[in-house]
Amino acid sequence: MQVATNDQASRIVQRIEDKIGPRRFGVWFKDATRLDVTDHCVRIDVPNSFVGTWIENHFADHIVTAAREVLGNQVQIGFAVDPTLAGKIRQPQLNRQAESVRQATQQPTPASAVRLKTETQTRPLRGRLDDFVVGPNSQMAHQAALEIVERPAGAYNPLFVHGGCGLGKTHLLQGICNAFTQRRPEVRWLYVSGEEFTNDYIHAIRTAQLDRFRARYRNLDVLVIDDVHFLANKKATQEEFLHTFNAIDAGNKQIVLASDAHPRLIGQFSESLVSRFMAGMIVCIEPPGFATRCQILERRAVKLNRIIPQEVIEYIAQNVTSSVRELEGALLKLIAFNSVAQLPLTVATAQKALADYLSRTRPLVTISDLENAVATFFGMSPADLHSTRKTQHVALARNIAMYLARKHTTLSYPQIGRYMGNKNHATVILACRRIGRILAEDGVVRWPTPTCRKSMRLSEVLQQLEAQIRA
Repeated sequence: MQVATNDQASRIVQRIEDKIGPRRFGVWFKDATRLDVTDHCVRIDVPNSFVGTWIENHFADHIVTAAREVLGNQVQIGFAVDPTLAGKIRQPQLNRQAESVRQATQQPTPASAVRLKTETQTRPLRGRLDDFVVGPNSQMAHQAALEIVERPAGAYNPLFVHGGCGLGKTHLLQGICNAFTQRRPEVRWLYVSGEEFTNDYIHAIRTAQLDRFRARYRNLDVLVIDDVHFLANKKATQEEFLHTFNAIDAGNKQIVLASDAHPRLIGQFSESLVSRFMAGMIVCIEPPGFATRCQILERRAVKLNRIIPQEVIEYIAQNVTSSVRELEGALLKLIAFNSVAQLPLTVATAQKALADYLSRTRPLVTISDLENAVATFFGMSPADLHSTRKTQHVALARNIAMYLARKHTTLSYPQIGRYMGNKNHATVILACRRIGRILAEDGVVRWPTPTCRKSMRLSEVLQQLEAQIRA
């Protein structure tokens, strides 16, 4: 991890490494991130949205604790994408990231073992429905969440929320759970990620605690699972989840799910699960519009105890359009620049502070969306696309991602290669030619799923992926 040239940042980084251990620090932080401290704000720059999401989901609590120990008070943390970091990560580290994701379903953590023994939800959740900024992009999803809190297992059961990274799916799901705690404490709810469900199931198998596992997950009023696409390519876990789903549904209880993609576009998912998802309410959270982006920035500025002029808010909202996470990252970047430069907060200052940031992140946001869509469709993680794995399955997905990046972005072949695991530009050229040749022949592509070997015309695959990207 790179640090800004101040003692506080260096001490925070050292404490993070002490807390998570040198191995995990070396995989996810070293060379892949940069940490900066401004007043009570900690900004972590990451090479792409996948790494940012993984770090946020797995290490946010450690980062907050480390920052509090050094700064001695409440802190705000935020993530920002800096694609120049991608060029600093060497291939062995990218391979270790992909292996770390795969091992997440093979080696349950001690924390998951502890959770299995606990029948009630004890982990605090950060998201609140009151804090969720509602716009045309998310109005239906928010309304469905409110309806579930008032009438669980009513019209919206199951509720399946999908959308790109950093658009508020996790916030919404956690808000539902917190609303139950505040308004209806008698409701038994459980919030886990797809990864945690998988780890708990594997642990239950290995320790002969399946009865306890099933009692924990099936004797609920509301089961909430985030990142359910993590179950892709895990046949046994999907079968267990199907039984869990059926048991909860038969008891007329509520199920809430979230994914990066529409159920039909999650690769290597059983048809039985997809059909059950499709039987419920499916809502998409889209990127926020201009007015909503302004509201998000205003709300974030209040939480940071900062007064940001309206014209500056509007400048950021006009230039950062992809996700909530990118909006917050740009705001933190501006605050850090202002703190160091001691300049008045004007549009001119914002232009100066964010010029380099905006020029670097605009193309990456698009390629991150492409990578996430392709990886989810084929039942893998973006880390697999970045690795050196050359199985037919991974190679096909990687070639398609490169082709779409070349088609839908202004990035050059070398830039695409750098963003996708520091691949040589010739690799990208060959990938695009290979996909183009199959398209010209109206060819069929094939890849394995947990139940069969799937085949589809490449043109149809691209059509579905492009529809997902535009959604």
